Amino acid sequence: MARASGSAIAANKVRGVRAAMCPTRTLARYAREHNGANVLALGSTLVSADEAMAIVDTFLATAITEPPTCGGWQRSSASKGHRRERAGVADIRRVVELILEELVAAGAVAPARCACHGFTYECCPDRVRGVLDAGASRLGVHASSGGDGGVAAMIDHTLLKADASASEIDQLCREAAEWRFATVCVNPTWVARAARQLRGLGVGVCSVVGFPLGATTPDVKQFEARRAIFDGAGEIDMVLNVGALRSGDVRLVADDIGDVVAACAPCGVVSKVILETALLTDEEKVTACTLARAAGADFVKTSTGFGPGGATAADVALMRRVVGDAMGVKASGGVRDLQQVQAMVAAGATRIGASAGVRIVRESRGEAAAPGKASGY
Repeated sequence: MARASGSAIAANKVRGVRAAMCPTRTLARYAREHNGANVLALGSTLVSADEAMAIVDTFLATAITEPPTCGGWQRSSASKGHRRERAGVADIRRVVELILEELVAAGAVAPARCACHGFTYECCPDRVRGVLDAGASRLGVHASSGGDGGVAAMIDHTLLKADASASEIDQLCREAAEWRFATVCVNPTWVARAARQLRGLGVGVCSVVGFPLGATTPDVKQFEARRAIFDGAGEIDMVLNVGALRSGDVRLVADDIGDVVAACAPCGVVSKVILETALLTDEEKVTACTLARAAGADFVKTSTGFGPGGATAADVALMRRVVGDAMGVKASGGVRDLQQVQAMVAAGATRIGASAGVRIVRESRGEAAAPGKASGY
């Protein structure tokens, strides 16, 4: 499952096999309906266990309605083949469940996700079950003034410098695993490397799209997002088109955000929209947050860390007022100590982007910060 594309290519060399790699339920349905696929390939770095089962169910439940492009196809044979497949669906599904259980145990596939913060559900079912049963759709995880658990769990441990080396990315991943950060946030070229190192460790991989200027077109941003997801990213931080927003081109900004959300949502990937607040008026910030919410994004985010200014408590508070409780707010850019983290949380932030994550957590535990220079995010 880890090499889904190669598996599909190899399977298609066998006579009678029509294999398709389907990382989403929509693609699984289309592969059956329009291409007559009879073999499903799934990538372990693309989907979690629960999403994999949903894709399998969609694939098995969908009838073939159009002949595939290969020769010798007969619609009657498709109908017979589908009836044979349907007769054994329960057995097929159980085999897939057993395979997924083994892969989850081996750390090769992410298990079902917890509704409270995106990590495995097994981590805190007793604490959140009652709230979820009461109708909550999302729970916020906030940093506390003492203890490092809340602080670390809301930090995206970040390294986005242009000159970041492989060894520095490896160190970032080791720190994230040791301190239990929410994610590592890296440039797209490092996503696959980070995903390999963090697989099964409970730390996600976040990547950036349209970074840092946001001036690429919506289709390019969507492709960037899809590629990062393919490589193992579970969260995407996109920079919206700041120039279009300041020009009043609301339609372009809506398409800009919507195309990235469309790439993320079917895969269960978290989408965050970077506003670059230092370049915007308060009115423009309100417009950007409103568009992000309408597009179905999961978070709005203050800054890239490469603009003229970083996160401010005032901007976080404004963003929180606009998006309400339905979305997350990420404060990033210049957050380098515990006091700043606490100020951002008090203003409404539910996630922090920082290169100084280790120092912040050490400070929250009353430890002296280790010597070293922050990477400027």
